[in-house]
Amino acid sequence: MAHIIVVGNEKGGSGKSTSAMHIATALARLGHRVGTLDLDLRQKSLARYLENRAAFCAQAGLTLPTPSSIDLPEIDPRSLPEGEHLADARLDAAVAILRPQNDFVIIDCPGAHTRFSVSAHALADTLVTPMNDSFVDFDLLARIDADSGKVLGPSIYSEMVWNARQLRARAGLKPLDWIVLRNRLGSQEMHNKRKVGEALEDLSHRIGFRPLAGFAERVIFRELFPRGLTLLDMKEAGVEKVSLSNIAARQELRDLLRELRLPGVTINF
Repeated sequence: MAHIIVVGNEKGGSGKSTSAMHIATALARLGHRVGTLDLDLRQKSLARYLENRAAFCAQAGLTLPTPSSIDLPEIDPRSLPEGEHLADARLDAAVAILRPQNDFVIIDCPGAHTRFSVSAHALADTLVTPMNDSFVDFDLLARIDADSGKVLGPSIYSEMVWNARQLRARAGLKPLDWIVLRNRLGSQEMHNKRKVGEALEDLSHRIGFRPLAGFAERVIFRELFPRGLTLLDMKEAGVEKVSLSNIAARQELRDLLRELRLPGVTINF
């Protein structure tokens, strides 16, 4: 059965869809069967990315390794057993379709607290939580003392992850591996970067996640989206020369995949 990777955070603009796109496509390039599900029913950034990719490949006459994607199945509420939530039933039905057909299933959650997101977190074998490298995003993970910088305790999102862990434990499932991904790491503001890093390291030991460096702020991510491309598709897309910034971004992706420690994944790009 497929390994489920959930990309989630209750704050928008943290790089969830960018992270999901690159992880999914990189795994497909490595020869794995990858299925995706976009739970952000308004923006649908991951689903749009895959539509853009299919359109670009058709126009350019290319065949690029591409994850599959499905929509949430529609279910008649009258068909549900008493007490079963419609959102849970739709998510379970989607996972039941994707899981037998793939090695990995990647679920992209909305940047808000929804029933779909809560249920998806309980399904995660690996949970990736992207965050901007600032105390604004850190506040979703934990409350912090303004004067001392000490962590006071977990916040709303961490409590949701804790509840997901409890649900998995009661269901007899293996513990999820929680990764907090520090995105948009800048070369400036070194003092802020150090303070956020220290706070994350402290919190990681308390509530059990692994802090990892994610993607720096780069224009290339926004430029590639309309064609559904990633940093690994540059050669096929006709880009002969890549900048040092793009080379560094590829290394960030390579490092991320290695540190995710996904089963059966060997990095060879």
